[in-house]
Amino acid sequence: MITGIDRLLIGLAVALGVGLLIGADRERRKGEGPSRAAAGLRTFAVASMAGAVAIAAGGELLLVTVTLGVILLAGLSYWRTRDDDPGITTEITLVLTTVLGGLAPREPALAAGLGALVAGLLHARSPLHGFVRSILSEEDVRDIMIFAGATLVVLPLLPDRPIGPYGALNLHTLWIIVILIMGVSTIGYVMIRIAGARFGLPLAGLASGFISSIATIGAMGERVIQAPAMLKSAVAGAVLSTVATIVQMAVLLAATNLAVLRTLALPLACAGIVAIAYGVFFTTRSMHEATESAYRPGRAFSLFSALVFAASLGTINLALAAFQHWFGSTGTLIAAAAGGFADTHAAAVSVASLVSAGEMTAHAAVIPILAALSTNTATKIVFAATKGGRSFALSVIPGLILVIAAAWVGLVLI
Repeated sequence: MITGIDRLLIGLAVALGVGLLIGADRERRKGEGPSRAAAGLRTFAVASMAGAVAIAAGGELLLVTVTLGVILLAGLSYWRTRDDDPGITTEITLVLTTVLGGLAPREPALAAGLGALVAGLLHARSPLHGFVRSILSEEDVRDIMIFAGATLVVLPLLPDRPIGPYGALNLHTLWIIVILIMGVSTIGYVMIRIAGARFGLPLAGLASGFISSIATIGAMGERVIQAPAMLKSAVAGAVLSTVATIVQMAVLLAATNLAVLRTLALPLACAGIVAIAYGVFFTTRSMHEATESAYRPGRAFSLFSALVFAASLGTINLALAAFQHWFGSTGTLIAAAAGGFADTHAAAVSVASLVSAGEMTAHAAVIPILAALSTNTATKIVFAATKGGRSFALSVIPGLILVIAAAWVGLVLI
């Protein structure tokens, strides 16, 4: 059992460790001679210990007093050396180290983690500066700001409830789609920058498919519009995104009802094998194209295209709601097929839940789930036909058809 004195000793030890860890980096950078910086290894260690002793001896008020004293000393240090080094990283870090020292006796694990994070950021000074100044372009920074605003400002303001005719629209959900589109496109952009156009897009397509295969296909089409020479790599990424759809469905079915997964194992396996083969085929073909020299990195994403995509998906949801309102439900098959247009996973889990509830057998669930997968493929075909031009559509659509056909062939083989 940890006593109060033991906790205090642990906190003091953590405070000392944090001060030494952060101070080690500052010591290496403080320089030598009369122009050296004022704070080094010992200063940071003492500042952190001062914070810990202050919170232990006098509570928050004494910690505030000690921190204000450190701020004053840091300000004087900056004023003395401002002509040589206009930066204030050391001064701010010294104040933060004092506060972390004050945190250590009460939350030692958090203080240690934050101390390690601060030390890591300080040590990564050169790589971070080089990345921002040499790798990130002005457009990249602007895109980061747009993405941050869309995620942190706009999304929390939107109502998360059904609105509009038939309650078919949810602005919060649709804006998440906008964010996903921008994110998927950005993943492709980053992967291209890291791995090159030949391998970057296929890898990005496979990874992004776990977020949204439909969104990935749309984003790959946008890449083809920007650089037609990337056609085969984009096609590979688009089709490989369906591998993620199948894997994700298998995981969800395993969590919902294993009997349904076992019954669907062969159809899903057949579809996955065909998707992988088609994607690998186009990845191999892309090696014979001059994609590296033909491609010039543009913007990470297109906000307008993301908005158009979300509007299209909202229109589909509205049409489905109207259909159900006018004609009613005519059974699980039609309901699952209709739901599959927007989200095949939700439809599949709903059907599997009926099996778990004993309302239908696992074998009876196979056709509704494959129907949902088929209608979802139809949505993918629509976006493949409208987002990337004629060549993109003629290359992606046959692959999508082969994948869903393989799933139905697997059903016949059961």
